[in-house]
Amino acid sequence: MRTSELDYELPEELIAIEPVEPRDSARLLVVSRSDPERLEHRSVRDLPGLLSAEDLLVFNRSRVLAARFLGVREDTGGKVEGLYLAEGPEAGAWVCMLKSRRFREGARVRLFDREGGESDVALEMRGRAGDGAWVVNVAIDADGTPATLGGRGDTSSYVGTPAILDRVGLPPLPPYILAARKRRAAEGDAGADLEHYQTVYAREAGSVAAPTAGLHFTPGLLSDLDNLGIERGELVLHVGMGTFKPIEVERVEDHPMHSEWCSMDTGLGEAIRERIDGNRQGRVIAVGTTSVRTIEAYAREVGSRESWPSAIETRLMIAPGERLYWTQGLLTNFHLPRSTLLALVAAMLEEPGSERSGIKRSGIERLLAIYREAIVERYRFYSFGDAMLILP
Repeated sequence: MRTSELDYELPEELIAIEPVEPRDSARLLVVSRSDPERLEHRSVRDLPGLLSAEDLLVFNRSRVLAARFLGVREDTGGKVEGLYLAEGPEAGAWVCMLKSRRFREGARVRLFDREGGESDVALEMRGRAGDGAWVVNVAIDADGTPATLGGRGDTSSYVGTPAILDRVGLPPLPPYILAARKRRAAEGDAGADLEHYQTVYAREAGSVAAPTAGLHFTPGLLSDLDNLGIERGELVLHVGMGTFKPIEVERVEDHPMHSEWCSMDTGLGEAIRERIDGNRQGRVIAVGTTSVRTIEAYAREVGSRESWPSAIETRLMIAPGERLYWTQGLLTNFHLPRSTLLALVAAMLEEPGSERSGIKRSGIERLLAIYREAIVERYRFYSFGDAMLILP
C-alpha cells in the first residue's frame, strides 16, 4: 500500500485545541463494517443506545505522565523543550527528546517548575540514544550535584521519576495542538490540560501520550453502560511517541514499526475468546487503537493456546490487508494523515461491500469518504476532537 493513499487535507480550524465539556458531549460519527450505507451523526453520550447487553468494551487503563518539560541551557541561556520517554540504563538517568540546537555531551539544562520558575532539577547530557533522543543524568540540587539522585555511586536517596515529573512535568500535549494554539493566540492552562489529557479510569502511569478515545468517557456514562449489562475489560499499553511517528517511506509495509509492551490478563482474554468463538453473546469493541493493538498482538501470540503471558512485546503493524482476529468494533478519534493509526482504522473497514449495491470499496477508500463527510459536517479532529464508532 502506498503511503500517499493515507493522505487527506484538513482545514486548520478543525484541529481541536481544547476538549468539549462535558467529555461525553463530543460528537460521534457512527459507521458499520458490514453495512457501508450506515452513517449516523450522534453524540458520545448516545453510546449506550448503540451497543447491546453483553457487548464487551475494552479500555486501555494506562495513565499519562506529565512528561513534557521546559528549561534553560546553563552554557548559552537558550530555551529548551523536552519530553521524557523512558528510564535510562541506571537509576538517575532518563531517555528523552530535546528540542534545542547543537547539544554536546556534558551540557546542562536547568528545568523550570510548573509555574515557570527555576527548579532544583537539572539534566546533564550523556550521549545519543537514537532517533533523536538523548540519555541524560538527572540531578536534584541547587548546585546540580548529580549524586543527589543516584546514578553515580550511592542510589539510596534516589527520588524517582514520578516525583520529579510532579515537580517539573507538564501535560505532553501533541505538538500540533501547541502549534495550533500559538497560531490562534490561545493561552493554555497546564492544570486544566493535566486533567483533560487523562482518562477518568487511568491507573498505571507510563504513557507519554493519551489513549485519546478514552478521553470521552465520564463516570456517569460508564455507569450507564454498566447498568445496561455492557461488560468492561481493561488492558495496559503504555503509549510511546512511536505511535504517532508519521510514515515517511513510500510503502506502508516498509515503515519501521515501533516496539511497545502490552499486558492483558487471562480473564479478559477468555471473555474475548468466548465471544469470538460464539460461546457467548456480545461483540468485542475496542476503545482506541492501543486497545486494538494489544488485543491483536495477543491474538497472534496466544491464539487458541492455554498458556497466557502476563506481558508481551509487539511490533505489530495493522494496515489494510491485515486480518483482525479478535477485534470486532472500534471507538476511535480522527487521526493524522500518513499515520499508522489511520492505516489501522482503514484495516477495520476492509469489507466486501454492500450486497444491496454490489459495490466493493477498499478500507482506505471508505475511511477517506467518511473523513470527507466529517470535514463537511465540521467535526473536530485529533486528540481533543470528536469520535467515530465503527460497529461490526
